[in-house]
Amino acid sequence: MKDKFKVVAFDADDTLWDNEPFFEEAELKFCVLMEDFLSHQGISQALFTTQVSNLPLYGYGIKGFILSMMETAYTISDGKVSTKVIDKITRIGKDLLEKPVLLLSGVEETLKALEGKYKLVVATKGDLKDQHRKLHLSGLGAYFHHIEVMTEKADEDYTKLLKRLDIEAKDFIMIGNSLKSDILPVLNVGGTAVHVPYVTTWAHERIDHEIEHENFYTIKNIKEVIDLL
Repeated sequence: MKDKFKVVAFDADDTLWDNEPFFEEAELKFCVLMEDFLSHQGISQALFTTQVSNLPLYGYGIKGFILSMMETAYTISDGKVSTKVIDKITRIGKDLLEKPVLLLSGVEETLKALEGKYKLVVATKGDLKDQHRKLHLSGLGAYFHHIEVMTEKADEDYTKLLKRLDIEAKDFIMIGNSLKSDILPVLNVGGTAVHVPYVTTWAHERIDHEIEHENFYTIKNIKEVIDLL
């Protein structure tokens, strides 16, 4: 694979730094806050359903999560949720927006090894302002030639990215933790994809089948990308 690619792209959340555990912690706080109305399992399922139904409106990220928590609270309480509880939900969301950026093991070592050999790109999705905040706090910004914050990560989104980068799919390799968002669409458009599993994955990002493709690779730690390339 050496010298095969022009652009190496990285997902951000749960590939470069921790993210999902913070959402899981926030969801638990929300469940405790609303436990007078439903079981924790029931609250989690209601919140998940609301989040997924709201994705076309709010997209991914913390702000959409906050709005979905508020809507779920109103729904499961049959409209009886108090302004005090709404204030606490808002605080849960603001706490998420103030979380530290914790780099995953091997990330900076990998970027240093690849810098200058390839154009390095961040290809992520979520809230634009929050993703730029995290990239700034991470101290990794200088490594990247281009930052792409997508509203979705479907085939057409990667096709548009390739056009903006002025490269062909064969010149592009994507590294990420989500099989649904970082791997399958890239393979579909003719690129190469490397899966770096994370300890936990949001249910909406999971797939229920194995991937078999000549351009698909799985590694245990992001540092293995160095030897792969």
